[in-house]
Order: sequence, then C-alpha cells, then structure tokens
Amino acid sequence: MLQAVTKEKSSAMIDFKRISPEDKQTYEKFFPDDNIRGCEFSFANLYLWGRQSFAVLDGQVLLFSQFNRKSVYPFPVGKGDKKAALDAVIADSKERGIPCRITGLDAAAKEIICALYPDMFRFHCDEGSFDYVYDINDLAELKGKKYHGKKNHFNRFRQDYPHYTVEPISESNISDVRLMVEEWYRKKLEENPHGDYYMEQVALDKAFKSFRELAMDGLVLRNEGQILAMTLGSLLSEDTFDVQFEKARADVNGAYAAINCEFARYIRSKYPNVKFLDREEDMGLEGLRRAKQSYRPHHMVEKCWACLLEDGYEY
Repeated sequence: MLQAVTKEKSSAMIDFKRISPEDKQTYEKFFPDDNIRGCEFSFANLYLWGRQSFAVLDGQVLLFSQFNRKSVYPFPVGKGDKKAALDAVIADSKERGIPCRITGLDAAAKEIICALYPDMFRFHCDEGSFDYVYDINDLAELKGKKYHGKKNHFNRFRQDYPHYTVEPISESNISDVRLMVEEWYRKKLEENPHGDYYMEQVALDKAFKSFRELAMDGLVLRNEGQILAMTLGSLLSEDTFDVQFEKARADVNGAYAAINCEFARYIRSKYPNVKFLDREEDMGLEGLRRAKQSYRPHHMVEKCWACLLEDGYEY
C-alpha cells in the first residue's frame, strides 16, 4: 500500500516507495477524474514504464521518476494542498542534489505553478510528448470524407479475411498474444538491428504478467486461429480510455485500421461513459506523427516541463 510521507528530522528527503500493482486502488482514490491529464498519469503506465516511485502527503500523491536518464517529479496527483506538495518536491530535489524538474504539466497545472511560484520556474513544451485524443465514435464508425482512406483499409482487411474473429484478451489466449508480439519484435529487429525496442518490450511483458491486477483491456483479431493484430490499454479517467499498446502483422493489409476500429467499438460497448481514446504521444517520430494525425484527433493534451530557475533550468 502507498505510505504517507515520512521525513527524518534532519532531512527534507521524501521516503518514496516503488510502485506495485497492489497500489492501484489507493492511487486511484487520489486521481482526479474531473481533470484532463496526460497518459503518463495512468496507473498502468506508472507501473509499466521505467522506475516510478510514490509517496502521499496532505491528500496528494507525489511521484518520482526517471525520464531520459534524468530524475523528474511528475505533477502531484490529488485534490489536497498543492503548495505543500510542491514545496516538498522542491525541498526533496535540493536534498538529493538534483535539479527540480516537474513534468506532465497541462495548462491548468502550469497556471498553478505560475500562481504559487511567480518567476521561479522556466517552462518548456515538447510537441513530441503531447497526447493525441480521439472521439471514440469517430474511430468506431469511420464516417465521412476525412476517414475515407481508413475505411478503405478496413474494408480491404474484411475482404481478405472475411471470417476473422474478434476476441477480448483473457487468461485463455494471452499466451498466444505473447507469441505474436515476440514474433513482431523479432521481425522488427531483423529489419532494424539497432532499433530501440527494449523498454517497450519490458513494459509490454509486465502488462501481460499483471494484466488482471492492472485491470487492463485488450483485443485480438484472429483468422483461422492465427493472431493478426492486438491492442491493449486501460481506463485513464471516467470518460477517457488510454490505448497503450498496438501491434499488427506487417504482411496483413489493413490490420492496423481493423484493430483500431474494432477496439474503439469494443470499448464503446463495454464502457458507455467513455467518450475519448487517448492514443498517447508520437515521441517526435515523424512516421508515428503522420499516422496519429491521419486519424484526426479531437484534441491534443499539451504538456510542459517546469524547471526551477535557480537550478539552471536544465531539461
């Protein structure tokens, strides 16, 4: 379970604890459904990616993470005393002797920091970290001229595989899904031996191992027993579902369009309150950016870093 912050009398260092799947219920008591937040605040992502740690202070969850080999503090989660939480973060960075970098700032979070600490922070926004958020009905229905090409890809898939089946990921088929994913990475590394897939492979393997504990949802497309595509994600908030992983066989025309559309339909049916699909960032990769833009996002979640000026505002 998440622990309340403890400090030594002579130290301002926060006693952060590594997150585990058992912390999900506690974390989500603090997570504010009414605020727009980026995908990095999804509990599943906090557990799956990198070295993420937690502590609790005055109704806030404080976070300590590693990003691009730098120590960072994602913006505190919860509806408690933001000033107390941010003061604790600033003091902790000084005690550790590291720059104070606060990440995951949407417009509202940036305004809070500006109001509480005028002229103390410098802000930096990275377009590659912005989340692409889509209207779930757009992706489920592919209506209109703007989705004509996507619908053609999906129709091609249906023509080539008229008897394909759609299955939720479960204990009964997850071993097959893992084999399909292992083959996907093997082929990618054959094509690009220097490709940086390690962190994603580790995160996806953890997702498979903790699928039930993280309350993740996934879908596969099969044809004659063979998995052609898969996707996996989790609820981000009451009205937004986070699509965290998506893989499809490169030799299957329209497989990505098909799994994208079928998953939108599945989530819409299972979670009637969900209005949006967050398909996460493009990481500054031009090909990924074009692909995400081609699905016409409803909006972007723009995020910034805040760096304490006295630390030299190193990003």
